[in-house]
Amino acid sequence: MKAMILAAGLGTRLKPFTDKHPKALAMVNGKSLLQRNIEYLQKIGITEVLVNVHHFADQIIDAVTNSNGWGSTVTISDETDAVLETGGGLKKAAWYFGNETSFLLINADILTNLDLDALVAQHTNTGALATLAVSIRESSRYFLFDEAGKLCGWKNQNTGEYKPAHLTDDSTSHMQTKAFSGIQVIDTKLLPLMQREGKFSMVDVYLDLCATHTILAYDHTGATLLDVGKPESLALAATLFV
Repeated sequence: MKAMILAAGLGTRLKPFTDKHPKALAMVNGKSLLQRNIEYLQKIGITEVLVNVHHFADQIIDAVTNSNGWGSTVTISDETDAVLETGGGLKKAAWYFGNETSFLLINADILTNLDLDALVAQHTNTGALATLAVSIRESSRYFLFDEAGKLCGWKNQNTGEYKPAHLTDDSTSHMQTKAFSGIQVIDTKLLPLMQREGKFSMVDVYLDLCATHTILAYDHTGATLLDVGKPESLALAATLFV
């Protein structure tokens, strides 16, 4: 199995570090977020990784080159002309997964100890088009799942917005609300189904497809998960990840 690490974001919440560096190279106890995620993937035998780059792309390329990929074979997907977000970035890199049945897609700024083997095993056993790592935690945005764990929609808690737009408080009252963790296993059959162009999010891809395809939750509630998006979260990460 191969993986893609999403590392092209501007990292505006992590200023002032990201005024001069890419977020993926923020350090936690002497290791960058990118190195930590590459080594995290190695724990389940994934050593072929594609990393997309945009913001200070040259710094990521140099770090990968100078470290020999931290023991993995790392391929770069160059988005320096335009950042494409999570969905557009994957679509540009779809060629990389041509010989795969499924692959992992993760955000570079997430640190976690969730069981990747269990996530992959659930995906394989169910035959889902995609399996999304989620947990029960406080968030401003939630995926909505039915009793079987199948994705049905999305809600912004702050604005009350639903996707798809026909959903309402009444129609979703029986659904489970879970926060997305930025880690997912995707069947390569999804790639040709991505109809959007340019800059777009994987969240919208999943919402485009969930009515006609099986997209399932993998609930890792209880595992350590940290979105390393702000300076204070870097300090917290240093206490949680040695």
